[in-house]
Amino acid sequence: MNPEDYEGAFKLISVAGNAKSSSMMAIREAREGNLEEAKKLLEEADKDLREAHGSQTKMLTQEARGNAVPVNIILVHAQDHLTGAMIIRDLAEEFIEIYSKLNADA
Repeated sequence: MNPEDYEGAFKLISVAGNAKSSSMMAIREAREGNLEEAKKLLEEADKDLREAHGSQTKMLTQEARGNAVPVNIILVHAQDHLTGAMIIRDLAEEFIEIYSKLNADA
């Protein structure tokens, strides 16, 4: 396998990891009552997820055009990271909403 085969996977891991971290920080900020900061962090996560989705789309397009994308454990791991980051981002949005309501009732 050539280095380019790994490059896309490592980019996905990195960017998805950033999105996951921003989402987790957003939950923590919401818990502390810093709802505006939590929303900013969620926007950062969204930006990273868009970038990750762009990388993923490139690979899907390559495959759809008949240029096989070599599947290796690194790419599988990258996809797992991306899926986890997307789930955590969605949960972070729900947590922010819950904390918003809890703070409004307090």
